[in-house]
Amino acid sequence: MPRVRIVSLLPAATDFVAAVGRLPELVGRTHECDWPPGAVAAVPVVTASEVEPEVMSSREISDAVGGASHHGSSLYTLDSGRLAELAPDVVFTQDLCEVCAVSYRRVCEAVRVLDAGPRVVSLEPRTLSDVLDCLRVVGDVLGATEAAADHATELRARLERVSRLVAGLARPRAMAIEWLEPVWPAGHWVPDQIGHAGGVALLGASGEHTRPIPWQAVLDAAPDVLLLMPCGFPPERTVAELHALTDRPGWPDLPAVRAGAVWVLDGPAYFNRPGPRVVRGVEVLASVLHGVEIGPPVTAAEARRVAVP
Repeated sequence: MPRVRIVSLLPAATDFVAAVGRLPELVGRTHECDWPPGAVAAVPVVTASEVEPEVMSSREISDAVGGASHHGSSLYTLDSGRLAELAPDVVFTQDLCEVCAVSYRRVCEAVRVLDAGPRVVSLEPRTLSDVLDCLRVVGDVLGATEAAADHATELRARLERVSRLVAGLARPRAMAIEWLEPVWPAGHWVPDQIGHAGGVALLGASGEHTRPIPWQAVLDAAPDVLLLMPCGFPPERTVAELHALTDRPGWPDLPAVRAGAVWVLDGPAYFNRPGPRVVRGVEVLASVLHGVEIGPPVTAAEARRVAVP
């Protein structure tokens, strides 16, 4: 099979490329692509963010995303000159979330001026099943159909094992929060992850994009478990900003808080990005919701129960 020059403008796509064994052919990536650890560090970066999330609070980031100076994918810059130099055969992007990555439309505009136009493939999974289907899409595009099919079969078998082990157990009502201020419940594939792990997802529906909700909606839902997975935040950053929730009226009275069932999860690794690692996210949730250990033991880096006032 001839080598294919790949540019990934979506961290989840980079995960897929690695999963089908074609990472050596990755010639360009986003500034957020960080998996597998160390393996992509030397790959040229072709995007940048126009906000500085490292020095901004959740509220400041939210205001910047929704402010007049930024509209969706304009949060990201694409180095069209560098992209042209890399001469990719395939560019993976997305058109699902306007604040998650460079959009399909902008990529098409950028590659239109290249001498040899690469194939632009948009990955837009909305459900957990869609995520696994995307693995097959990437495999087909890269000529790695068999590797993708084998890996997808393995991932589905892991999901089925989780479902079997939690079958018949009480299903806690779990609220997954993907942004702290304002509060934003997780949608798309995350409710599926919670369901597979033996829980009931609150305020988020499978396959659906969500929106900010008033704090009263959280109080009214009275979750048994709170799953904190802010988009793009490592666990340490989430812990540092917990006050965005704990300072709110009624926080101590939430059933999850009273029960000590508030968990900080590694959102970027297992929940925010629709790549193969969402299956590990289901295994992590099975441990959080039911104490069921599947696969490697869940580490504090993956999920930690936090003591909150």
